[in-house]
Amino acid sequence: MKFTDQLHQASLKNNSMLCVGLDPDPARFPAAFRGDVYRIFDFCAAIVDATADLVVAFKPQIAYFAAHGAEAQLERLIRHIRSTAPAVPVILDAKRGDIGSTATQYAIEAFERYGADAVTLSPFMGFDSIQPYLQYHDKGAFLLCRTSNPGGDDFQSQRLLDMPGMPTLFEHIAQLAQGPWNVNGQLGLVVGATYPADIERVRAVAPTLPLLIPGVGAQGGDAAATVRAGWRPDGPVIVNSSRAILYASDAADFTDAARAEAIIARDSLRQAGYTVS
Repeated sequence: MKFTDQLHQASLKNNSMLCVGLDPDPARFPAAFRGDVYRIFDFCAAIVDATADLVVAFKPQIAYFAAHGAEAQLERLIRHIRSTAPAVPVILDAKRGDIGSTATQYAIEAFERYGADAVTLSPFMGFDSIQPYLQYHDKGAFLLCRTSNPGGDDFQSQRLLDMPGMPTLFEHIAQLAQGPWNVNGQLGLVVGATYPADIERVRAVAPTLPLLIPGVGAQGGDAAATVRAGWRPDGPVIVNSSRAILYASDAADFTDAARAEAIIARDSLRQAGYTVS
């Protein structure tokens, strides 16, 4: 099944736009696990089990695993998601971006080693750095476009003066992803919830692409404004929340607290979607 079809089916099944980001920081684990890098799988699997029926995707961030030599735990976690929530796609947040031969190896890592359904990529080395991922015809790839961090303005908002209409760099990336780069029909864009006006601009250029939107929750993005800016009947949004859900409690009730926070997030996004439609 193609990634976009998986996404659509998960959205219908769980009536959700919420993605839970899996960014395990052992220093913030509940007391029973705290500081133990060998309990990364246990912590993340417990979060998955508590939220699997509430989400449209899970998004493990590879750095939080690799920093602790926990790649094997990441492989095990993705297998667990497959078993526990087979209808929910996995987006590997890796932000890879390198020349074609190296990109080929990164694509093998994401899709064959880890078995992810989609991956985040940096597009700034051009199409040949994206192409190896597109050879996996059923897999998704989200290109960094208008990111949620303040430093994104350093490049992304600069205008391309030698192009018709002088688009910003992020608008140009959106145009390429909606058009000539989308050779397998599975491209999406990463746009930050902290810039809802720019989400609207991206959506105007890329009306049908899935938008992966981080920045809701701990980063301060407004869920309702995000959905109003980005959601369209033919243009899905995947709104990611990580720390607000993962670390809703540091006590023994952390799974109950995570589920409660995920329900609040899912319902607020869903209500905003009803308002748009």
